Amino acid sequence: MGGPGTDGEVGGVVFARGITPAELAHRMGADPATATEPISDTEIRDLDIDVYRPGDDGDGVIRVGACAGWSFAIEYGDSTGGELLTEIARDGAEVVHFRPMPERRPALLDYARDGAVLCGFGLGEERWRWGQEPDLLVPDLVAAGVLEADGVTSCDPGREPDGAARRRTLGAVERRFGLSLPRDAFGGLRLPAYAVRGTPGMALS
Repeated sequence: MGGPGTDGEVGGVVFARGITPAELAHRMGADPATATEPISDTEIRDLDIDVYRPGDDGDGVIRVGACAGWSFAIEYGDSTGGELLTEIARDGAEVVHFRPMPERRPALLDYARDGAVLCGFGLGEERWRWGQEPDLLVPDLVAAGVLEADGVTSCDPGREPDGAARRRTLGAVERRFGLSLPRDAFGGLRLPAYAVRGTPGMALS
C-alpha cells in the first residue's frame, strides 16, 4: 500500500460487514448518485485530487467493492474512514479500518461494531490498545506469535526482518474476520469511485 499525503496514494482500507458497498460509500460521506464509471487504482492518479489545502479540507476519494462477505473502500487523499468509523459501524455493522501512516508510524488498525470502537492498536505496538474491549484480539495475536501469553510482551522484538511482525499481525486480523481483497485491487481491477471530502475532479483526463 501507499500512504496518505500524496495525490493518488492509498491512505487506508475500510472493510465493512452488514452493509453494501454503496451504503459504505454513503456512510463515508459520498452522494450515492455520484459514482464514477469503474476505474482502476492506476487511473485514480489521473483524477484531480488536492490532498492538502491550507485552511480547508483536502480531497478524499474512495473506490468500493465487495469480497468474501465484506464490503471494502480503498481510500485516497484526505479520506474520512478514521473520523467516521463509528458512523460507518452503526446499526449492527462491523468495520475494520487499516491506515498505513507511513509518515507518522505506526500503522493503525481499529475494529468497530454497532457504533462503537471495540479495539485498536498500532502495528508493532500491540501491547498498547484502546477501545471498549481492548483485549478482544489478544488471543489471535498470541496465536500468531505477535505477543507472548501475557498479552503485553512482544515476541522477539527487533530480531526479525522489517515487516515480518507487521505481516503476522495483519494475518491474524485477516484470519479472525475472514478479510481479503480481490487479487488486483491495487492494480487493474476497476471499481466505482466516489468523492467523500473536498472537491476533487472526478473526470478522467
